[in-house]
Amino acid sequence: MKSLGTVQIPQNVLDYWKSLGEIETVQYQGLEGYFSLVLNPGKSNASEWEKLRKDGASVMSKLPKKVTEIQLVNVDWDAPKALAFAEGLILADYRFDKYLTSNEKRTALQVTLLGAGSEQLVEVEIIANAVKSARNWVNEPVNALNAQGLGEVFAEMGKTLGFKVEVFGEAQIESLKMGGLLAVNKGSQEPPTFSVLEYKPSGAKNQQPIVLVGKGVVFDTGGLSLKPTPNSMDMMKCDMGGAAVVGGVFEAIAKLQWPIWLVGLVPSTDNRPGEMATCPGDIITMYDGTTVEVLNTDAEGRLILADALSFAKKYEPQLVIDYATLTGAAARTLGTYGSALMSQAPDSVVKSLKKAGENTYERLAELPLWEEYYEEIKGGIADLKNLGKGEGGAQSAAMFLRHFTSYPWAHIDIAGTAFATSASHYTPKGGTGVGVRLTLEFLRQYIHG
Repeated sequence: MKSLGTVQIPQNVLDYWKSLGEIETVQYQGLEGYFSLVLNPGKSNASEWEKLRKDGASVMSKLPKKVTEIQLVNVDWDAPKALAFAEGLILADYRFDKYLTSNEKRTALQVTLLGAGSEQLVEVEIIANAVKSARNWVNEPVNALNAQGLGEVFAEMGKTLGFKVEVFGEAQIESLKMGGLLAVNKGSQEPPTFSVLEYKPSGAKNQQPIVLVGKGVVFDTGGLSLKPTPNSMDMMKCDMGGAAVVGGVFEAIAKLQWPIWLVGLVPSTDNRPGEMATCPGDIITMYDGTTVEVLNTDAEGRLILADALSFAKKYEPQLVIDYATLTGAAARTLGTYGSALMSQAPDSVVKSLKKAGENTYERLAELPLWEEYYEEIKGGIADLKNLGKGEGGAQSAAMFLRHFTSYPWAHIDIAGTAFATSASHYTPKGGTGVGVRLTLEFLRQYIHG
């Protein structure tokens, strides 16, 4: 055991940190509990940045609770490497301990950086904290965060950070005839909400907004098409992971004051098998007048997203991106290692989204939108059905959404990545906040051309 001031650090821990390969020295400084980590010079690319994030998370996992500060010293001129290491540290410094009654809660780690990258560290911290906000919203149980509560969170955030938020209640949703959102909500004893967020700085680069749409099903039982509980319904507080992406992006954008015009749309409800719940076989009329035969009430996300995608047309958007824990098919295809991307956007947008995914390691795998998938969801007694074949389910769901678009559009299915059943490196168990860093990196590329 090697004594480092008032903190006892096992020698094998110090040796481990050095063995990571990216760290040259580990030095304890003073009695306040912070360490100086010197990063080795070396290559700098997306895969190396991910290694450094994981190294940062490894260091975080072995820090004694008394350590409250870490100072990073970058001896290389390459800022992205040091920032990736710092990002891993900060992202790993997360626990959803709000409801724990014990006093064993770690104080948030303070990270400083000397050398190249020091000026960008504030941006890294803002983005990481936005990810943590998204994680928190996903981790909140529905008895603490329902649809109305989610709208209130967005409204308060807009008030605090200075952007516009309007939350439509049930009466306004009914007046707008958002039949998809109302149908999913019919079995609930709590009203739905439809949140509209808008960040429009005077110097915005874009003349038409980029619209972000997030699925906000705060809990999904499957409705009358009831889900099984083990490894399914028991995790369905995560079904508003898309809404969390939208909220996290707006939190970061407003704090960073990036020059970009954004609109966020979040339809929100729970999906329950109440007395008045929508039945399989019911026919509903959507916001845009399309009629839909509801064959399965557990295919509810596409119904509420479709209303939002139709509503987005009023903004004449440059691009719309939607985020949703939409299909088990996407999760089965990609596992937890990436999210599915389907789009009718220009190649430049798709390329930029994929690049952002690689840079942040929130990777995207593009799936095709062949017309045969649309044939599957064409209706017999209504315009559309809300369910295609079991095979290619992620694509037929996306084709259902595409029906309600008339603009450049990208759909990101985060069913396999929004919620983790076990911790891994800087990703905690529970809500992951996936999509926030990806989107902000995409928007950064857009701003800088």
